[in-house]
Formats: sequence, C-alpha cells, structure tokens
Amino acid sequence: MSVNSPSRPKPFWRSLWQFSRPHTIIGTSLSVWALAFLANSPEQLFGLYGWFVLTAWIACLGGNVFIVGLNQLTDIDIDKINKPHLPVAAGEFSAKTGWLIVLLSGAIALLLSIFSGLWLTVTVVSSLAIGTMYSLPPVRLKRFPLLAAMCIFTVRGVVVNLGLFAHFRDISSQSVVITPTVWLLTAFIIVFTVAIAIFKDVPDMEGDQQYRIKTFTLLLGKRKIFNLSLGIIGACYLGMIAGVWLLATSLNPLVFTIAHMALAIALIYRSQRVNLAQKQEIAAFYQFIWKLFFLEYILFIVVNLLP
Repeated sequence: MSVNSPSRPKPFWRSLWQFSRPHTIIGTSLSVWALAFLANSPEQLFGLYGWFVLTAWIACLGGNVFIVGLNQLTDIDIDKINKPHLPVAAGEFSAKTGWLIVLLSGAIALLLSIFSGLWLTVTVVSSLAIGTMYSLPPVRLKRFPLLAAMCIFTVRGVVVNLGLFAHFRDISSQSVVITPTVWLLTAFIIVFTVAIAIFKDVPDMEGDQQYRIKTFTLLLGKRKIFNLSLGIIGACYLGMIAGVWLLATSLNPLVFTIAHMALAIALIYRSQRVNLAQKQEIAAFYQFIWKLFFLEYILFIVVNLLP
C-alpha cells in the first residue's frame, strides 16, 4: 500500500520570485535597458555609464517588488480566491516576511536613487508614492476603476519612460531633452497599459465581487472588456505605424511598420482562441498581452540600431 507523502515546500527563492510577480519584473527590466539604449550609444554601456544603468535597474527592481508586494499584502483574502498560488495567499511565507521584503525593497530603491541623481530619485519616489496610494488604505485607489487604471499607466507610461530617459541623459552629461523616439515609445506604453489595466481584472471577477472591489470588468462585463482591450492594442499598433512616418525618429520606418503589422496579426489570431468562460484561458491571454508589452521595448532597441 502506497502512502502519499506531503508535498515539499517550495524553496524560499522560488516563492520570492513569485511574490515579485515575474511579468512585472521582466517589464521593468526591459524598460530600464531600452531607455538606456535610447539615451546613449550602446558602446557606452561598457563604461561608467553602464554602472549607472545597473544601479538604476536595481533601484527600479526594488521599487517594483515594493509595489507588487504591497498590493499582495493588502489583498491576502482576495488573493486566496483570485490568485491562490501567490506565496502569501498560499501560506508559503507569512505576511510578516512579506512586509520585511517590501520594506527592504523600498529602502534599497530609495537609497540607490538618492545617491544616483535627481531624476532617478523623482522617478522612484513618484512610483512608490503612487503604488502606495494604489494599494494601501485608507486611500486604496484600486477601489475605483478609473483611478486604478490611471495609477498603472502613469507609472509605467509617464514616470518610468520620461524619468529614466532624463536620468540616463543627465548622467551622461547630455541635454535633458526628450527625443521624438522616446515620445513615441511613451505614447505607446501609456495607451497600451490602459489595456493591461482594464484587462487584468477579468480573471479575478469572483474575488473582486465578493470583496466589493469595483472594476471595469464588473461594471461592463468580460466580453466588452475583452473587445475594448483588443481595440486599444490595435489602436496602439496603428498609432505606431503612423507615428514612425510622421515623426523624425531614429527608427527604421519600413521595418517598424512590418513588425507592428505582424504583431497585430498575432494578436487577432491569439484572441480568437480565447474562451471567456475559462479562467485559465483568460489568464493565459493576459500573459500574452504582457508578452506584447515586452516585445515593444525589444522592438524599439532593435529597430533603433538598424540603419
């Protein structure tokens, strides 16, 4: 007779990785390095400039963990319904451990930014402040759909892109002038993160409804939010194609156009395979949207390097 042995607890570092929300870590990392490439020539990364970029990256990762960790610590009961795999909700480590991680991450982000320059300090402090107001009572802006969406695209779109680019230009002794290429990237991220912000709650209807967290999904329904998100992303791609021909960017317009047409086709193809009655499929499509977000930063780097 076989005896079922209890499942082994996950290693702490694996739980920490899940606590950090890997898709946001990847997105933050790509934003830092893409803006570093756009602010200066690539060969500068092998000198002192590269160390400044590395410092900014660590500071931004600390800020990222602070924001997503704080969100989990204020949503433990909701996550037990919506995201029971997350470490605190799953009991892989305690709320006390979570708070220690969050506070340490925030402290690292603040200290590194303060010693790195004004622009990075403004970027990190603004991000932490908005992230705190998003999650922490009594403000808890995530209770209000429009304000919640504004928090996400303000940090991801405006604060991160413009603040980091200004920081990288400043530390390399260049004039802090936002280029047309970065304006185009910023416009894309602002609009695209609106799609992320409204779609992220589609898989979480059950817990949000039970705990009276108002979301656009509960107000409008899954199908309308799904179609609205597709429309927003499609508009982003059309805007990128128009922008690269109208603005004096450093991007190869033909390659940029073909790439966005291919991404639009991939989006349409992938969207047709989603069953909105299956939470797992909705969550998988949400991760696909994040992959499109990642690809945009990579695309800007690659196309910017082409003649």
